[in-house]
Amino acid sequence: MASKAYIGFGIAIQDSIDLMNHFDTLNSQPPPPEIEVLKRASLVMALAALETYFEDRIMEAVDAICGKRGMGEDKLINFYKSALEMDLKSFHSPNVERVKHLFKKYLDIDITEGWVWNNCTPKDAKEELNRLVKKRGDIAHRSLRPTPGQPVSHAVKKDDMRKHLYFIKEMVKATDTYLELHL
Repeated sequence: MASKAYIGFGIAIQDSIDLMNHFDTLNSQPPPPEIEVLKRASLVMALAALETYFEDRIMEAVDAICGKRGMGEDKLINFYKSALEMDLKSFHSPNVERVKHLFKKYLDIDITEGWVWNNCTPKDAKEELNRLVKKRGDIAHRSLRPTPGQPVSHAVKKDDMRKHLYFIKEMVKATDTYLELHL
């Protein structure tokens, strides 16, 4: 059964997919350079959806643990949840180190071990996630908009963005499945 966070991710990732569909609609030969922003925005939105998924999913898991385990005193449950909420305020960028630390600290689970699908290993998934997070940061903070008159490749290529979307969706699915098995 899918978590609420997984269902919410499915709605949020649609913004990124819609941006790519708009790019495809506006794309002609040669494509106007101003539509490249749609691919960059799509990557930023996709990683925002992933970040929100991780935040929502850990909150959902903590809520389940607090209810299921009957931790007893309300003060202990409130402390646990408050500490998580404070950590989530500075979570911001879902790189491997931050995601792994968060899930290990609050659930005692190395979530990265569950990042397995098709021909993707946890090592591959971690490397790709860190690459995408770095690319997102470069785009969000430096734009990476091609400068007129300079032959610079685009920060996000169309085929790569489709692969990025697939990767992010598979990572969420693998994370959700792994947590269902280990909680």
